[in-house]
Amino acid sequence: MDRPLDRLIDMDLLHGYTLPAPDSVRERWRHASAEGIWLRPGDWYHPAVDALVEALCEERDGTPAAERLGRVRAEAGVGIGEAIDDVVCLYRTHDREPVVELLRAVAVGWSEGYEATPVTPEVLDPESGLATTQYFVHRLRETYGVALRTGSDATRTHGLLVVDVALDDLTGWQRFARSAAMGRALTHTFGDGHPMASLGNGLFVVLGERGADEDTLRTVLRHNIERTGLALGVTAILRRPPRVWVEPLPRTHAAAVDLLDALQR
Repeated sequence: MDRPLDRLIDMDLLHGYTLPAPDSVRERWRHASAEGIWLRPGDWYHPAVDALVEALCEERDGTPAAERLGRVRAEAGVGIGEAIDDVVCLYRTHDREPVVELLRAVAVGWSEGYEATPVTPEVLDPESGLATTQYFVHRLRETYGVALRTGSDATRTHGLLVVDVALDDLTGWQRFARSAAMGRALTHTFGDGHPMASLGNGLFVVLGERGADEDTLRTVLRHNIERTGLALGVTAILRRPPRVWVEPLPRTHAAAVDLLDALQR
């Protein structure tokens, strides 16, 4: 039978070691996440966080708790990148790094929670947390529409940044982990809600305005991909360095859709 946490603390005090108090760890986690990770601090707490905190404090396997937390985060509409970053934040406030298996559990739970929610499946890709190709096509249509209404030229104002991190012969879990890592890296680079999508098989696309320092942007993006791959332990399943290039927008929306189709082949 498991001993209550207060008895565990008493016994370890007798041996000269004090287990951290879960309430203290949870509040440090909440504060650190709100400072740099969490987008809506008011909806951070869920009872599932307590299970993960207790597993960490008692040095138990945290993967079941992490999977549950990933599931409830998806059900609450939290993106997979934000959910993973939040768990990393917990361990770093405890001077530790989460193991890959624990981050995998967050991702698996998030995927299950996403699939169980009444979100239109054409909107979000469950592996990366980015837009699906279908929704990205809709965002492209909006861009061409704005250009038409304002008398501007979408081919001059916008372009497609394409990122290829594909490697052959990956397992299903490795493809999932690659997509999750790329969703996190792209969101870190461009911000939550920016028009970007997974085209599948390690290919990603971002709709951006022309005129930015493209060389600097590519350098920053490659750095964020490398850093995310190292943090999640998935560098071995990412093309290194990634291929990053800019495709000019075609003259029409229909031609842009054809371009996306060609990139996916």
